Amino acid sequence: MSLEEVKNYMNSIRRDFADRPLNENSVKDNPFEQYATWFEEAVNSQILDPSAMNLSTADAKAKPTSRIVYLRDIIDSGIVFYTNYNSQKGKNLAENPQASATLFWSELERQIRFEGEVEKVADEVSDKYFAARPKESKIGAWASHQSDVLADRKELEEQVKFFTEKFKDTKDIPRPDFWGGYRLIPNRIEFWQGRPSRLHDRIVYLKKDNDWQIVRVNP
Repeated sequence: MSLEEVKNYMNSIRRDFADRPLNENSVKDNPFEQYATWFEEAVNSQILDPSAMNLSTADAKAKPTSRIVYLRDIIDSGIVFYTNYNSQKGKNLAENPQASATLFWSELERQIRFEGEVEKVADEVSDKYFAARPKESKIGAWASHQSDVLADRKELEEQVKFFTEKFKDTKDIPRPDFWGGYRLIPNRIEFWQGRPSRLHDRIVYLKKDNDWQIVRVNP
């Protein structure tokens, strides 16, 4: 397909959304309980990787970057993901501890957006999660200098071989001090439900002190 054909396709192929309403009276008072309800429906719908989310960060100059990560936990009204602290997102968060994350389930015509401050989780939380990972994933965390330039694939494979040998007799591989979890503490959470004619339902939870205010916004 040529670039011109791609552009024509993007501007000519359209589909409408199902008529599945979402309103202020039908959602839970707590957004994390509402998330749990939708997540259960996503799992029951056999959506591939329902925990995959697009995480957007920005550096000190507000230059944004985005990537897909996994939502791995919910702790104290915050969503948790794990990464290398020296990765691009880790460096962004050190300079500018604000982020947004979006889960999109196209099969259900739904998305959930989280916006707020980010902080590292406690070491014991990261240690517990790391301990539960497969051995290969643990070695991968040690071997990868995430976001740094590689000469070629062989360089990474050599690092994997090095740490595989280093930890071959180690029952419990320790967590690298440069790897761990972050918690995004949202002050705004939006639940989006696709509706016909692009008149989508958007229900937003806004944090007010220790309470959540529920409002509807225009599509």
